[in-house]
Amino acid sequence: MSNPPETSTELLESLQHQVALFARRAEQTRLGGVGKARNSMDRAAYLLLNRLDHEGPMGVKALAEAMGIDSSTVTRQVAPLVDTGLVKRTSHPEDGRAVVLALSPRGRGRLDEVRDSRRQLMAEVTGDWSPRERELFTELLVRFNTALADWHSGLGQRDERDHREGVIGR
Repeated sequence: MSNPPETSTELLESLQHQVALFARRAEQTRLGGVGKARNSMDRAAYLLLNRLDHEGPMGVKALAEAMGIDSSTVTRQVAPLVDTGLVKRTSHPEDGRAVVLALSPRGRGRLDEVRDSRRQLMAEVTGDWSPRERELFTELLVRFNTALADWHSGLGQRDERDHREGVIGR
């Protein structure tokens, strides 16, 4: 009996190919947007500023955990944002000895510019889509990104390691 169509080798091959194409095209444009803000902020900076905007000031360790990366990577990525005034270091409101990172007014302005530009790009790219198609694509992309994040957090890696070591299927 063959695999059902929804899990067929051909479908999974097509999915992985489309994800690879998407990654390449996203990197080519950096999903940079249109207008003067086009390609004006790299992915790491955008994600860090976005996280600080949504969750408020936080320490390097908390920011790293929230983003699923290590603290040294956050430290390296945030340094130029501090140097350019997009992020500021401030004292923790409850523990004045601790330092937290916060989005500066300049950072908020730049983030707003980039968001507007990227929204405009999404509107243009999906201009002939219905609102429901945009909504469905967004829902599926969120689900896909969540599944990838879960897999990378160790769930899939443990399963793969167990499979290689013969733990599964005994």
